Amino acid sequence: MHPDHSPIDSALGDCDGYLIDADGTDSTQRYLSGFDAPDPFVTCYTPDGVSLLVSGLEYGRANTEAEAESVARLSAYDYRDRVGEVGRAEARAAVVAEWLADRGVSSVSVPERFPLGTADGLREAGVAVRVDDSDAVTRTRAVKTSEEVDNVRRAQRANERAIGTAEDLLASASVVDGVLHHDGEPLTSERVRRAIERTLLEEGCALDETIVACGADAADPHDRGSGPLEADEPVVVDVFPRDKETRYHADTTRTFLKGEPSERVREWFDLTDEARRAALDAVEPGVTGAAVHDAACDVYEDAGLPTLRSDPETATGFIHSTGHGVGLDVHELPRIAPDGEELRPGNVITIEPGLYDPEVGGIRIEDLVLVTEDGAENLTEYPVELTV
Repeated sequence: MHPDHSPIDSALGDCDGYLIDADGTDSTQRYLSGFDAPDPFVTCYTPDGVSLLVSGLEYGRANTEAEAESVARLSAYDYRDRVGEVGRAEARAAVVAEWLADRGVSSVSVPERFPLGTADGLREAGVAVRVDDSDAVTRTRAVKTSEEVDNVRRAQRANERAIGTAEDLLASASVVDGVLHHDGEPLTSERVRRAIERTLLEEGCALDETIVACGADAADPHDRGSGPLEADEPVVVDVFPRDKETRYHADTTRTFLKGEPSERVREWFDLTDEARRAALDAVEPGVTGAAVHDAACDVYEDAGLPTLRSDPETATGFIHSTGHGVGLDVHELPRIAPDGEELRPGNVITIEPGLYDPEVGGIRIEDLVLVTEDGAENLTEYPVELTV
C-alpha cells in the first residue's frame, strides 16, 4: 500500500508544486520529505516527485535518509555570498526561488501555516504563492500505509506497558486516611506520571504531557492532574506517547479506582464502556465519523445523561467528541465528531467516550482503532477494568 497523493495533486490547482518550509518536527514536512532535521529546510512536491533544499550540514544525511528524488544544498546557489550582499532573509528567498525555477516551478501552493517571511520573499522574487485551504497533506496522511500502521502498533505496545506501570503503582498502594500511599509517601499524580515517562523512555518513546487526574481534576478532560491521589475516586490515566524513531503516536486512556466505587461511579463506568463498544461496533469504511459519534451519544442520552448533542451548553456529562485520528500528530484527521467525514480503510482513530462532573470526577475509556477494508481492528489490547 502506497500513499495516495491525489488530495495533494488536486490541491495544486494551477500551481506547479506544493512547498513546505519547516523543520523535521513539523508533521507535514516529515511526511512529505521523510527527513528529520532540527533546522528549517525546504521541500517541494510535484506530481513528478519530491525535492529538498537543505544546508550543507544536512546535505549528506538528506541524500541517505530523505524520501526524495533530488537533494540540493544552499551553497549551490551562492547562499553565503548573497547573505553578505542582501541579508539572510532576502538571500534565502532568492535561493529558494532560483531552486524552484530549476525544477520548472514558478507557482506554489503552501499550507495554511507557512512562514510569512518566506512567502513574501518568494512573491518579491516572482514566485506565485497560494494558500492551500483544503488541508491536502493532512487529508493524505489520514489514510495510513501498512508501514505507518506498524509504526502506530509499536508505539501502542509501549504505551500499554506504560499504562501498566501506572496501574501497578495504584494497585500496590496502601490507603492512609483516604489517600493512596506508596513506599511510605503519598502517591501523587506527578509521581505516577514520572513512572509512566520512565517506562516510555525505556521503550524508545517520549511524550510532552500525560494525564493522571483524580477527583475534580478528572472532571476537566484535559486537566493533567496534580497532588495526592485519593482512594475510592476514579483516576483517569491518558497516555499519548511518540515513538522517537518513527515519530508516530499512540493514544489510550484507562480509568482506575483503588478502593470501592460509589454506585454512580460504577454506573458511569459501565455506561462509558457500553458507549465505547457501541462506537467500536459502528466503525467501518464508508460510515461517517459523525455516525460513530452518534452511536456513543445514543448510549448516554438513552440513560438520561446530557451530551453536547442533546445540550450544546452542558458543562457536565459527555462534553467532547468521540475521537480523532492519530499518526505523526496525536490529533489529526479524521474527526470522530459531529462534523466527521466518511471513514476510509487505513484511518487510525481513537474511540474515547467519557463522562464528567466535578461532584463525581471523570470517567474516560479510550481505544486506538484501525479502519480496515471490511470493518475495524482494535489496536488496543489493554483490558477495561475499573477497580485495581
